[in-house]
Order: sequence, then structure tokens, then C-alpha cells
Amino acid sequence: MSTTLVTGGTGYIGSWVVKQLLETGHTVRITARDINKTSKYSHLTDIANASSGSLEIWEADLMEEGSFDDAAKGCDGIIHVASPFILKVEDAQRDLVNPAVKGTKNVLAAASKSGTVKKVVLTSSVNSVLGDSIDMKNQNLEEFNEAHWNTTSSVSHQPYSFSKVQAEKVAWQIADAQNGWELVVINPAFVLGPTLTKSSASESLTVMGDMLKGKFRTGVAELYFGFVDVRDVAKAHVLALETDAAKGRHIISERVMNLLDMGNIIGGAFPGKYKLPKRLAPKYIMYLFGWAFGVTTNFVKLNVGYPIKLNSSKGREELGLQYLKVEDTIKDMVNQMEEMNMV
Repeated sequence: MSTTLVTGGTGYIGSWVVKQLLETGHTVRITARDINKTSKYSHLTDIANASSGSLEIWEADLMEEGSFDDAAKGCDGIIHVASPFILKVEDAQRDLVNPAVKGTKNVLAAASKSGTVKKVVLTSSVNSVLGDSIDMKNQNLEEFNEAHWNTTSSVSHQPYSFSKVQAEKVAWQIADAQNGWELVVINPAFVLGPTLTKSSASESLTVMGDMLKGKFRTGVAELYFGFVDVRDVAKAHVLALETDAAKGRHIISERVMNLLDMGNIIGGAFPGKYKLPKRLAPKYIMYLFGWAFGVTTNFVKLNVGYPIKLNSSKGREELGLQYLKVEDTIKDMVNQMEEMNMV
């Protein structure tokens, strides 16, 4: 089987990518800023010991030029997952955009220098496709698909989304300027599902934790998101790596729903157990109190009350991806968070 470098392999999505590769016999290389901090990847060594594949640990840093060169040598493919997913930052350019862009440049440079890498799979986001929910109305669209790009995010408005746009655009520019390897991009919607490591700092776990702890019990804003299981996102990466026909971008989403729908699914699976939202909060309330939930008035104006549609058929048709139902995703996630005392 092939040798694959997975950046961000210790994280929420990356750990599942590594697990699936190991279980199908791949040699997997992961990177850590400090290989002496074994607690960051001990869950992966345990998986490797029970799998047919093998795991190698290499030291690298997204912000250090040439840092991934040695790890990439001899690899057949790279899955580049590593990129900060933080919604509250002091300096968006420094904490989000720079690591996302520079990290992508460093990893793709390593692919070119390796002489062996034939395919790079990049973790982007559906936020690279659309910026604000109102975009669908403003652009007279019936749905978003892979041909669309987010043109409304910036360092000051939706900076995380902006970081994903900038990183993906840089990746395509680099890929188009060479012919040694092929780029395939995965654009996941909001990711939910169980984690392989309690140390994960994913915002997905934070949002679910806030929901279960009753932060939204008085009501939630009418915000629409695509949702998808973390295991399916990982599977999409592996399929993109292994499928010769895989080309371009891929929106990965099981369905679109709002946060009240999410709360109702939790309530149906765990009746009476949590203080969940029972209604949608009026938009004017979000204007007044959105700051308490970390959202600006501009975000409220451009997103609350605007439904979206995502066309995720390419993942099904080109990659052969079959989605887990969001109901099962949420049930598995809540059960695990209870077992791990995360709520």
C-alpha cells in the first residue's frame, strides 16, 4: 500500500483520516511540532498497533519554511488537513490567515520537492464556496455548487472563512503552475460526530457542548448550515486520494438545517435530558444580544433568516461517498461526550 503524509493528523478530522488509512494498510506519516509530546498522538499509535498499516511521527511546523520537506520525501500522496479552526481570535491575520496560507505553501512546496508525491488532497471548507447566507439571494442562485467562490469574507468579516478561501486559492495557483502532482479539494460543511481524542480543540465540539449545556435554551438564531459526519469527511479524503477519477473541488454535506433542527434531533434522541432551544429567536433579539454569542451585527444582518442549499452530489457520484444520517451522527457524538464527561 502507499505511503501518505497527513498534516494535522492529530486533530479532529485528521485523526479519523489517519485511522481509516491505517485500517486499510497504508503507511501513514503524521507531523507534530514537538514529537516528544506523545500525548498529542498516543491515540493514533494505539490505533496503528491494532491495524494492518504503520505509523511514523515526523516533526514539522506550518509556519516554518521547508519544515515538511523530509516528511514528504518518499510519499505517494499528501492529505493536508492542518489549518487553524478558531472562531474567536485576537488577530485574524496572524492567527488564522497567515498559518492557513503559509502552511499550504510549505506543504505544497514539499510535495513538489519530493519527486514522489502524485496527489495532494487539501482540506478546504464549504466556507470557501459561500461567505454569507444572503449570498445565495444576492447572486440569484438556486443552490451553491463547486463552481462558486466566497467573495464576501475578509479579515474583518468572517475571518475563518476568509482564511479558507485564501489558502485554497493559493493551493490552486501552485497546483496549476506544476505538473508533478494533482490537487483534489474537499470542502466540508459543518462537521459533527465523535472524536478520537479528548484533547481536540475543534469548534465542532464546542458548539455541541454549548448546545448540551443549555447556552441556547432561550432560543437560537435562524442560521442555516450544511452538516456532515466527521467520519464521512475523513472517508471523502481517503476516497479522493485513492480514486483516479477524483478531480477538482467536492462539497461534502449530508443535509442543510438550522440550529433549532439540530436541537430537535438531540431532544428526540435524548428526551428531557438537556435544556435545548424550543424556538427560533427573532432577528431583532440577535441584533441586541448577538454579542453574547460572539456574533457581530453585520453577521446577523447577512446570515440570520436566509436559507441556503448545497449541491453535494459530486461527492456521491465521483467519490462514491454514502453519507451517515445526521441523526446517527448526533446520537453518536452526544453518547460519546457523555461517556467522556465532556458535558
